[in-house]
Amino acid sequence: MAQVTLKNLVKHYDDKQTVIHGVDLDVADGEFVVFVGPSGCGKSTLLRMIAGLETISGGELHIGGRLANDIAPAERKLAMVFQSYALYPHMTVYENMAFALKLSGQSAAQVQAAVERAAAILQIAPLLKRKPKELSGGQRQRVAIGRAIVRKPELFLFDEPLSNLDASLRVQMRVEISRLHKELKTTMIYVTHDQVEAMTLGQRIVVFNGGRIEQVGTPFELYNNPGNLFVAGFLGTPKMNFIAGTVATLAPDRVGVLLPGGALVAVEAAAGDAALQAGDQVTLGIRAEHIVLRETAPPGGPLGANEIEVCCGHVEYLGDVAIVYSTLADLPDMIALRQPLDGAPPLAGSSATLYLPAQRCLLFDASGRALPRA
Repeated sequence: MAQVTLKNLVKHYDDKQTVIHGVDLDVADGEFVVFVGPSGCGKSTLLRMIAGLETISGGELHIGGRLANDIAPAERKLAMVFQSYALYPHMTVYENMAFALKLSGQSAAQVQAAVERAAAILQIAPLLKRKPKELSGGQRQRVAIGRAIVRKPELFLFDEPLSNLDASLRVQMRVEISRLHKELKTTMIYVTHDQVEAMTLGQRIVVFNGGRIEQVGTPFELYNNPGNLFVAGFLGTPKMNFIAGTVATLAPDRVGVLLPGGALVAVEAAAGDAALQAGDQVTLGIRAEHIVLRETAPPGGPLGANEIEVCCGHVEYLGDVAIVYSTLADLPDMIALRQPLDGAPPLAGSSATLYLPAQRCLLFDASGRALPRA
């Protein structure tokens, strides 16, 4: 196994376009870390720098305690699994998995033992005599992973390995990769743009944006305590609701926010740490599952504390729940509400009263930084 340490890692190209801006990160021995972010954020470039497939423009990369900036990829004791399976079509599964071992000069007995062990781990032993064209997408990806396992690397790198699979196979392969990590106990770094993969696979998640790390933490930490608007909006389906507002009242552990339409919502936040003042512009955030549907109501009815009146629009039925999208006066973005289907969801075009619990709301200052909870 190998610890990976990035110290102020920088990548720029000949035109001086910088794509990785001074990244600092520590990946512990045996840890499963996921790099996630939108397309073009630099996550795959950083992975390729770790693999030695991209040169490092600045900073230091340490793998297993060794400075690896100038170490050849083949000598970094790592294996990489790509989005494309890259299997040799004229070779059997056994021959594909054994190819690198034969090139390294291992004996036939050593090769056979390594391939059979990897095939047993991945449950593809019955497929060893087949050609790639006779395999499903999920089976081909297992073979690609098996080809990496036989080399017994200290570090596994995965670059969006499930992107070519359909939805059901992606779920199955997520389970397989997670099981594989528990069995091998090898350090793994996994790149994806799919937040579901990130949340289900990673022991820690690194959220990238524009070649920089926005936040690092466990899936629970990032989902419940995002550090800024970008992380809050990137993780979660549907994404977190954001409502622009103005600070109306201040207390040490609570901020009163005036929303469009005149509703006043109290948020449990440590206002003293942010030097807020009445009249400051802020953003209130709340997840769809934390909003409570009070009732359908006629327009203009009296509102209680932390209640807002909305007009219900599109409804998505997802079997056990419905996602109701509604509009608030003078707000361009729609508000999503996750409603269990133990009762009928509001009808499109009807008015409804939503309750925003103070302890479930998050508050972001004008720079987008999250205020700590009270």
